[in-house]
Amino acid sequence: MSGGRVRYRIASKLIKKRRWGGEPDEWVVLEEAYRSAELNLRLGGERIDKAPFGTTSFSFAGLFEKFKTFVDGPEGQRLGLPHIPPGPVTSRGVRRTLAIAVAYRPGGLLAAKVQIKQVHAATTEGYAHRPGGAQGLFMAEVAELERDRQLQLTKAAWDDFKEGRMPSGPGAPMLIAAFEHIDAQLAETPPGPAHVLDVDQQLINLLRPHAERLHVGVANYCWFRDPAKALCLRLAGAVIGPDSKPLIGMCDAARCPQATHHGEHRSVWLSSADRSRKLLTVLPRSQKDARTRIQMDVDRSQRVVDAIDAALAV
Repeated sequence: MSGGRVRYRIASKLIKKRRWGGEPDEWVVLEEAYRSAELNLRLGGERIDKAPFGTTSFSFAGLFEKFKTFVDGPEGQRLGLPHIPPGPVTSRGVRRTLAIAVAYRPGGLLAAKVQIKQVHAATTEGYAHRPGGAQGLFMAEVAELERDRQLQLTKAAWDDFKEGRMPSGPGAPMLIAAFEHIDAQLAETPPGPAHVLDVDQQLINLLRPHAERLHVGVANYCWFRDPAKALCLRLAGAVIGPDSKPLIGMCDAARCPQATHHGEHRSVWLSSADRSRKLLTVLPRSQKDARTRIQMDVDRSQRVVDAIDAALAV
C-alpha cells in the first residue's frame, strides 16, 4: 500500500517459451485478477500446483467439464446453483454468451465492451452477433450531420444572394440561375403573415435538392449536378456513371464548371497567393521553369481573390 492506494501482486511462473519447469516472475494486476487467483488457491487447497475441481491440466474444456460436474452434482444442488445443460463449453462460447446477455439490454453494447475489457466496440459487436451496429449508427449520424451542414451552407449562400453578395467561379452562373428560379417560385406564394412559416418551409424544400448535391472543398463549393462535367473525374480518367462522386482531393476549383467561390474561401486563396509570392523571393532566378510555374499559381490565386471581391461588392 502506498499513498492510500493498494497494489495487487501475483507471483507465479512463466511457462510458455521458457526453459523446462518455467521461470518465477511477479505481476502487478487489477483487484479482480488478484481475487480470482485468490479464489483459485482456495479451491485448490492453497496449493499452486493443484488446480480447482481436481485437475492439474491447463485445459479450458477440461476445467469447464469439471465445473459442470461440480455444479450439477450434490455440492451444486446444496448451494442452489442452477443446472447447466449438456453440451460442449469453451472459453470463447462463455465470452460470447456473456456478450449477448449484456449487449442486448438497453445501452448494453458499451457495458459488454467494458465488462469483457475489449478495446473496440466492433469486437464486442462480433461477439454479440450485431456486426456493424456501432459503425452503422456512427455513419448514419455522420451522414445526418453532413446533410444538416450542407443545408446550412446552401441557406447561407442563398442569404448572400438575396443581399447582393454573389458567388464567383466557373459554376457561379449556374448557381445564380438556380437561385433566381427559386426566388421566382417564392414570389408566387401569396403574401401575408399567415404564410411566413409556409414560405420558410417552402424555401427549405426548394434548397434541399441543391444542398444534396453540395460537396465542400478546401477552397470552394462543388455543386455536383452532372458527373460528366466534373473536371476531377475527367482528370483522373475515372469511369463516369450516374452514381459517381466527386474527387474533392483532385479538385481544380479555378477551372471546374461546377465549382463556386464564396466569401469564406477568400482567405484560403489569398494565403495561397502570399505563400507562392514568398517562395518566389527565395527561389534562384536560374530556375526559370519553376519560377514560371509558381508565378502562374500566384496569378491564378490572385484572379480568384479579385473575382470573389468583385462578386461580394454590394
